[in-house]
Amino acid sequence: MNNHTVIQDTAGINAFYAKIYSLVGVGLGISAVVSALMLTMFQSVIVSVIMGASWIYYLAIAAELVLVFAASGMALKNSPMALPLFLVYSALNGFTLSVVLALYTQSSVLSAFVTASAMFFAMAFVGKVTKKDLSGMGRALRAALFGLIIASVVNIFLGSGSFDFLISIAGVIIFSGLIAWDNQKIRYVYEQTNGQVENGWAISMALNLYLDFINLFLSLLRLFGRND
Repeated sequence: MNNHTVIQDTAGINAFYAKIYSLVGVGLGISAVVSALMLTMFQSVIVSVIMGASWIYYLAIAAELVLVFAASGMALKNSPMALPLFLVYSALNGFTLSVVLALYTQSSVLSAFVTASAMFFAMAFVGKVTKKDLSGMGRALRAALFGLIIASVVNIFLGSGSFDFLISIAGVIIFSGLIAWDNQKIRYVYEQTNGQVENGWAISMALNLYLDFINLFLSLLRLFGRND
């Protein structure tokens, strides 16, 4: 492979990363705007949900799960519906996030966001440049994620602060690793398709990274805001 080809490949994969991260940025931006609106202009709605209409929050969570599976399925089929579903999910997640954020102080939210951002970009860099195959670690972390979900559901009924602390620590570890793995997958997909990657793949990987960041942020928020 000559230098010209190497430069072309580097430019191509960097453009692919940029495309995916622009989608992640749009998704996070929509969520941030919706959350900000709910916590300011529509603060009374959040208070009502927290004080007596929690079913709205849980209904929104259920709708989010449906949207995630639908968006993922459409993305893998390279359907044009994948992007609108991703954007709708981002907006709905902005609402559910606002309910959670209302329970914490601004300092805890800011600390968690800054830390999550720093960890996200650090692990993304590791995933992009490392030569070690992370697929084995990724599969193990996916399995651990299912265990984390089950533990979180169980703790809803137990209400154990110590258990929640352990779940939060596990969440930070799991999602940090998944960020690295998902970033490595971007390079693998690009190479395996010789740079001819369908838009669906970009949306699918953007959704994965969006979820990685949000869940890392929430895990850190529970740690930083334990006394809130």
